[in-house]
Amino acid sequence: MNLGNSLFHARKKCGLSQEEVAEKLGVSRQTISKWETDETLPDIRQSKKMAKLYHVSLDELVEFDIDLKEIEEIIEKSSEVKEEKIDWTKAWGKKYPILLKYQEEVNIPYYAVKLSAMLDELKEECGYSELDTFLVLKDILAGIWKHRKSNIV
Repeated sequence: MNLGNSLFHARKKCGLSQEEVAEKLGVSRQTISKWETDETLPDIRQSKKMAKLYHVSLDELVEFDIDLKEIEEIIEKSSEVKEEKIDWTKAWGKKYPILLKYQEEVNIPYYAVKLSAMLDELKEECGYSELDTFLVLKDILAGIWKHRKSNIV
């Protein structure tokens, strides 16, 4: 995504018009338009002011990803009660169909015993809670996947 597009999406996310931003920054509406269309670039001072105005860091503003920001906000706002109602296998199964059919192909009890032993070992070794232990193991697996995926490509 280019800087102008990032500025546009960050402004829209805050529900501000170009006129409102221009007034707060002490520039013209046309200047805001030029920044958002990549005709010109804001200087670093103006960029810092926009980041503050849009409630994001300067780094986030430069690389503003509306989809990622929305996902992060949804995760932050979700409650345990809502999370328990979600069938994550079904939800992710739409994108990854293997999640909907592996149960017929995999010896689940065999792998469940091995993974359970790993969870118990990690919990005992580090003194984590049950949930924290699960999250750490999940994160370790995600890191392994990321590493393997980068070696495949």
